[in-house]
Amino acid sequence: MTDLVPLAQAHCIARKGSEHKLPQARVRELLPDIPGWELAEDGKALTRTFAFKDYYRTMSFVNALAHMANHEDHHPDLGVHYDRCVVRYSTHDVGGLSENDFICAARADALYA
Repeated sequence: MTDLVPLAQAHCIARKGSEHKLPQARVRELLPDIPGWELAEDGKALTRTFAFKDYYRTMSFVNALAHMANHEDHHPDLGVHYDRCVVRYSTHDVGGLSENDFICAARADALYA
C-alpha cells in the first residue's frame, strides 16, 4: 500500500511473517484514517461496533462485509446482534496488525456510509 492511495481504495495482499507486522509508530499514523476504530488486545487488533436500526440492516451490512472480505481474502471476526455488528480485524499470520487490517477497516467504513 502506498500513502498516495486512500485506504478504502487499496487492496489487500498476502502477508505472512512477523516482518509484515506494523510497528506501533505506523499504527498510530494510520489510526486517524479510520475514525471510530479502536485498538484492542494490547494493540494487536482493531475493533469497531456498527449500529443499525434493525436486524435486516445489520444482516445486509454483514453480507456486504462478507462479500468484501472474500474478495480481499482478509476476514474479520464478527459479533452479530439484532441492531449492531462488532467487527474485529487482526492478521494472525503476522501476529498483530498489518496494512490489510487498516485497508479492510476503511472498506467496512465505506460500506457503512
